[in-house]
Amino acid sequence: MNCTQATGFILLGLSNDPEKWQLLFSFFLVLYLLGLLGNLLLLLTINADVHLHTPMYFFLSQLSLVDLCIITTTAPKMLETLWTGDGSISFSGCLTQLYFFAVFADMDNLLLAVMAIDRYAAICHPLHYPLLMTPCRCGVLVSGSWGVTNCVSLTHTLLLSQLYFHINQEIPHFFCEFGPLLWLSCSDTRLNEILMVVLVGVLGISALLCIVTSYGCIFYAVARVPSAQGKRKALSTCSSHLSVVLLFYSTVFAAYLKPPSSSRSSGEVVAAVMYTLVTPTLNPFIYSLRNKDVKSSLRSILNIE
Repeated sequence: MNCTQATGFILLGLSNDPEKWQLLFSFFLVLYLLGLLGNLLLLLTINADVHLHTPMYFFLSQLSLVDLCIITTTAPKMLETLWTGDGSISFSGCLTQLYFFAVFADMDNLLLAVMAIDRYAAICHPLHYPLLMTPCRCGVLVSGSWGVTNCVSLTHTLLLSQLYFHINQEIPHFFCEFGPLLWLSCSDTRLNEILMVVLVGVLGISALLCIVTSYGCIFYAVARVPSAQGKRKALSTCSSHLSVVLLFYSTVFAAYLKPPSSSRSSGEVVAAVMYTLVTPTLNPFIYSLRNKDVKSSLRSILNIE
């Protein structure tokens, strides 16, 4: 096989069995529409209710926006492949999908860390919270996160665009991702892999350490609260965020705790489905079902409509 600049790839999708395609298409179409509806509704609720114009809900609205973008980046092509049986994608289309997925996935990671910092400030320093989490600082945290993720993702994508591949390569995945492409390349990918590990490590590990440290301080502060009711009230503001953090990192670890250029198993594809489709779909429901303020605002909006 010739080794040249790629013109396109073939995404193998979720299953090689055509008899399962219709069932999978129906399931993931419903999941995709549910994710769109849930995240759009949560965004509408937060923007429409002035009582939710606080740092915590500002960050939550950004998380919903990112989740909305993640599922829109991956689901349409997957649904097209299941519907038509044609997983072909151009090289430029693959790089575009890969770039946007990397931006939104990294942004999801950083937002969870920013939200942990917000909860730390609210619980450990309640009297200084309005001064610590001003609208300006919240905007800087979010805009800075967007800037970092764009730079990192653009660097990854530009390096990948310089690699060579065998003709008519098949990607054992339902969307374009760095790992499978590095595995299929016939170029020397060591620089790409080193940079990928370094950048992902800096973003991923630093964000996770930030979350762990924040919650360590939060649990220590809550343990010093004398009343059980006070402890429950403090922890209730963190329960939804903790649920999302555990769901996000458990699926990401299942998919990425291996060398980037090694082949992918079916279990890792399932993990990828979890963090690209299932988790972003569940996030707005986790927050709305476990948050009294969101539920109250949502009922108010629905009654008006």
